[in-house]
Amino acid sequence: MITRRRFLAQTSVAASALGFPAIVSCQSPNKKINLAFIGTGGRGGSNLKELTKDAAANVVALCDVNEQNLYRAAEQFSGAAKFKDYRRLYDEQKDIDAVVVSTTEHTHAFAVLPALRMKKPVYCEKPLTHNVHEAALIMEATQAAGVPTQMGTQIHGLPNYRRVVELIQTGAIGKVTECHVCVSRAWGLQSQEDAEKNKDIVFVTERPKVEMKAPDHLDWDLWIGPAPYRPFNEVYFPGPKWYRWWDFGNGTMSDLGSHWNDLPWWALKLDAPVSIESTSPMGAAHPEIAPATLTARYEYGPRGDMPACTLYWHQGATKPAVWTEDTVVSQWSNGVLFIGEKGMLIADYSKHKLLPETSFKDFTPPKPFIPDSPGQHQQWLNAILNGTPTDSPFDTYAGPLTIANHLGNVAYRTGKKLLWNAKTLKATNAPEASAFLGRQPRTGWSLA
Repeated sequence: MITRRRFLAQTSVAASALGFPAIVSCQSPNKKINLAFIGTGGRGGSNLKELTKDAAANVVALCDVNEQNLYRAAEQFSGAAKFKDYRRLYDEQKDIDAVVVSTTEHTHAFAVLPALRMKKPVYCEKPLTHNVHEAALIMEATQAAGVPTQMGTQIHGLPNYRRVVELIQTGAIGKVTECHVCVSRAWGLQSQEDAEKNKDIVFVTERPKVEMKAPDHLDWDLWIGPAPYRPFNEVYFPGPKWYRWWDFGNGTMSDLGSHWNDLPWWALKLDAPVSIESTSPMGAAHPEIAPATLTARYEYGPRGDMPACTLYWHQGATKPAVWTEDTVVSQWSNGVLFIGEKGMLIADYSKHKLLPETSFKDFTPPKPFIPDSPGQHQQWLNAILNGTPTDSPFDTYAGPLTIANHLGNVAYRTGKKLLWNAKTLKATNAPEASAFLGRQPRTGWSLA
């Protein structure tokens, strides 16, 4: 287990302009990129579709523990080798140029790390890892590999986020010292009454004692991978049921934080938090299941010309007074609210608004200075072929963002306000938090 890793400061896209060395020789001719896809259903299927729109992409290997997903993908790419176990893929497939990882969250690091150690570019779905220690390990391996990496936060590549970042960083609402992120998704541990109101919720309060037969098309042991083994039960599979369990998905914070906290992280040039505290109306943390409703408070110190600020995460049923009392803001079910000395800015994935509207009726936004993105998939391919930068590299952006999101859960599970030392990856006032920063993989699985 990692005891000391350097937490690398997040940098903006502009600061990443050095890019990467382009691939000088691929395994296939004519600048084709031989891609291996680990995870081919759900997000994996979408990534497969998006990346193969480019003629430079050549699919040479497909891997999935679910044979239904695997053979569905193989119908489109009949020449690709098929695997259930990505460890075998890495051992046997010698013509890989780059790897796309779209597995469940608890196996991300185990599928990503071998590629980085082979100095292969990697695209990985969010969140980058299952825990803090895995993220730090991936960051270090990325720096050593020196190859293009991208975490799949596709919203980051859309124009709306770029325009919001420009407004915040040019002082449209003045210096920002407070920001609220509100996310309505409420998957996780709830009361039975609340669960009955929401058809997406499976009401479970403990690990099932009944073992069910796994579907014939699913290799359950491989699906469990490095997590502690448990017998198959339908409360875990298919997705997104697994997402609620600490062993597999860490709940809404670690997942959707990759999208929603991404905007303030980018706009406010956030780095490592100074302190983190989290609460839930469900009370103390459940040992098995993440909460449906969670509020987290992050304190960040000054960053260049930006003042110290507080970032609040509101997930599920709770929203702050500033959200419910403002007649405009209260109409937004999800969003990010920046509070500055001259006004406010609210944004979601596709739109934004300066508030109060009367104060900004004659406002002229700055001329766009963040270049438009061709999309995160194409941007990653371009980085491989041309050495251009990516928006969400593992070492300087995706890794630190992932760690911050995980810390919201760690604070809740610890039951304390954490004082965070980013260099040592420790809560200086709560040694018990270490139990939630990483874990020992199951026998047969290793990140060594």
